Amino acid sequence: MKGHIRQRSKGSWTIWVDLGRDPETGKRKQQTLTVHGAKRDAEREVRDLLHSLEAGSYTKPSRITLGQWLAQWCQSYVAMHCSIRTAESYQSEVRRHIIPALGTIPLTRLQPQHLETYYARALSQGRIDGRGGLSPRTVLYHHRILSEAFSHAVKMGLLGRNVVEAVDPPRVERTNWETLAPEDVPKFLEAAQETSYYELFNTALYTGMRLGELLGLRWRDVDLDMASLSVVQALYKRSGVCKMVEPKSSGSRRRIALSPSLALSLRQYKVDQQAQRIFLGEPLADSDLVFSHLDGKPLDPGVVSHTFAKVLRRAGLPHIRFHDLRHTHATLLLKGGVHPKIVSERLGHANIGITLDTYSHVLPGLQERAAERFDEMLEPGVIAEDVSKMLAKETDLGTAGR
Repeated sequence: MKGHIRQRSKGSWTIWVDLGRDPETGKRKQQTLTVHGAKRDAEREVRDLLHSLEAGSYTKPSRITLGQWLAQWCQSYVAMHCSIRTAESYQSEVRRHIIPALGTIPLTRLQPQHLETYYARALSQGRIDGRGGLSPRTVLYHHRILSEAFSHAVKMGLLGRNVVEAVDPPRVERTNWETLAPEDVPKFLEAAQETSYYELFNTALYTGMRLGELLGLRWRDVDLDMASLSVVQALYKRSGVCKMVEPKSSGSRRRIALSPSLALSLRQYKVDQQAQRIFLGEPLADSDLVFSHLDGKPLDPGVVSHTFAKVLRRAGLPHIRFHDLRHTHATLLLKGGVHPKIVSERLGHANIGITLDTYSHVLPGLQERAAERFDEMLEPGVIAEDVSKMLAKETDLGTAGR
């Protein structure tokens, strides 16, 4: 197979690729493509096209645009395979940013240069309100959305390769999450006792559960005899309406062991809740929410977060998000020597790599503790003997050198 390039105008190239003879007519077939960019971009496109032809993975270009594909992908694949919150986030970024910038480009004609230009422009002037650029983290998010969309297009046979993988996204500085220090936890819990959300805050701190998971927890999901609970649903609020949804991912469906103190606290909390409900004439049922209003209606996530901020101010502690109680739980466990795999399971991460990446700033201290622990596990006499030998050897070398 052969292919050649001809420049049409500045920054525009036409590619001709010989597809061989048609078995029915005997005539030679050619495929032409237009590539925008430098000559090296056109040469790379020729190489990729010839390689896909030889490998049998070549897909004939379609007329669908990137915007049409992204809209279709969001409505079908994303809506079916992602959580409601993730799907809405994808759809919002695609509709507000990606389609307006790249949507008219044919899907098969998108080049790495298009993406590099878009990323640079988004960083400098990508805000919709015209007040500057988007953050590197947001642009990286767009890169990941595009990469997932193009990977699916490859699986569907619309493309021969994922062109997004050829582009380096913006670098993002690692964020060290704000957490409560161990000495701040008693102050926080003491201030929280003055609110009706004490058990909710206490459970969040001792389990690392997400706010939606806590608000979706039912008494049937809590086994106080076995000191454990199961995360099987989460509360999600949209347009002022609360509803129960599946957990964020398959890994988010999990069992969490409760500490003895938390199990006892929840047991007393349940007794108190049962007494209140009997007084109201509606006995507590297993299907009722653990954390709710007196009439059993779900709590508003926004109100919980607002109350959490007030508790921090009352305790004289720095402001953190409610979600940072989850980071506090994980950080304290890791610093306490708990294996990252166990921490990953408690948090409901898809794999341990997410845990290690998220809490990498905690690991250096763990490395030092591991080194010290290794010394402690050896017999003191063995260590002393080895140290004496090393000192004696250094003394001998120093004497010989004089």
